[in-house]
Amino acid sequence: MLHKRYVAVALTLAACFILGMLTREGKAEPTYFDITASEMRKIMVAVPGFAGEGQAVAVTQLLGKGLSLHSFISVVDPSRYGGNRDADWKSLGVDFVVMGKVGVDPAGMMVEGQILDAASNKLLVSRRYKGGADQVEDMTLRLCDALIEDMTGEKGVARTRMAYISDATGRKEVYVTDILGRHPRQVTSHRALCVSPRFTPDGNSLAYSTYHLGNQDLYITDLRQHSTTTSLSRRKGLNLAPAFTPDGQRMVVTLSHGGNPDLYLMNRQGEILSQLTSGAGINVSASFAPDGQTMAFVSDRSGKPNVYVMDANGGQAKRLTFKFSENSEPAWSPKGDEIAFTGLQGGTYQLFVMDRNGGNVRQLSSGGGSYESPTWAPDGRMIAVTRKSGSRSEICVVSKTGKDIRVLFTMKGNQTYPQWSGRLP
Repeated sequence: MLHKRYVAVALTLAACFILGMLTREGKAEPTYFDITASEMRKIMVAVPGFAGEGQAVAVTQLLGKGLSLHSFISVVDPSRYGGNRDADWKSLGVDFVVMGKVGVDPAGMMVEGQILDAASNKLLVSRRYKGGADQVEDMTLRLCDALIEDMTGEKGVARTRMAYISDATGRKEVYVTDILGRHPRQVTSHRALCVSPRFTPDGNSLAYSTYHLGNQDLYITDLRQHSTTTSLSRRKGLNLAPAFTPDGQRMVVTLSHGGNPDLYLMNRQGEILSQLTSGAGINVSASFAPDGQTMAFVSDRSGKPNVYVMDANGGQAKRLTFKFSENSEPAWSPKGDEIAFTGLQGGTYQLFVMDRNGGNVRQLSSGGGSYESPTWAPDGRMIAVTRKSGSRSEICVVSKTGKDIRVLFTMKGNQTYPQWSGRLP
């Protein structure tokens, strides 16, 4: 089926970046692809070798990886056209070609890419980034996200990070990596079980729970340095899985110091501001709607775990899930219209998405294994999830239409509890 195309009536972008200045030199208005329909085929993109010396090959390869991250993009294997910049793109079924170059600039280096619309054979838009030689990777990923925006109307997510738990050292520690898995960094060295990493909305800090002192305590670490980790709550019992408000100043945490695991609103200093649930079963896994007014969470008040919603300040809860015997781990879409969750089906947990009111439930996962800990990409188009099969756990990504479940990155050990960051500044 052919793509729907929406021609932008007017598109004027002028933005200054830390690395340099973005320029637009398009010879035609960009064409947007509607990628929301489940039956749409992927956008076929060719990335022939960038012109220039030095880092041109590395930039070409990284840009291809960044584009391929997006579930609606298929990057054509360069072997099909010999890497040539003047191939017969129509015969290859290509929609867009990225023509690029890497060069020297007074600022240090320059990375530029321009889109060729294969259907019209017209050059559309040019993006140029300037910065130091040590910033070429970041400039390339900025270019990637900008090109995604030129094709679809919304910026890409190549400049994001993933937090996760890995047992690569023999202990389950917290790690952070760029979304392509190229620069993993071990955040904790507790030599004890760590779980449930959560980014603050600005991406500068990461909260997590750990058992290194014998109790499940809650900590937060500043990712901009390597030494400062602060205790948020070491109350007796559970101190679990914070959900930060959109402004990042408060969080909802499960505490059991009063006997029953309930949801509490806390500030960034770990002080309890209010108790949101009280004695109605086990209450965990809070997730805020993007507007911060509503919260999804899990409770077994009905006898089995199910997803509920309530006002962010507490009050009457409304049950959303009824289809499966157990439903858990809600994750609110950054668009605000959908909630991902896991449901117990045939003895394994599978990944589902529903509308924010609980309707239109559809299954995204398929194949063997159990799927846990869903987390949305900041564009609301993809979901990362842990897939467990036998003794192996790995982080996979799937489009919200349920297509193309694939391993996000391959690393030593098992990876669990993924948490997708927002876009980097």
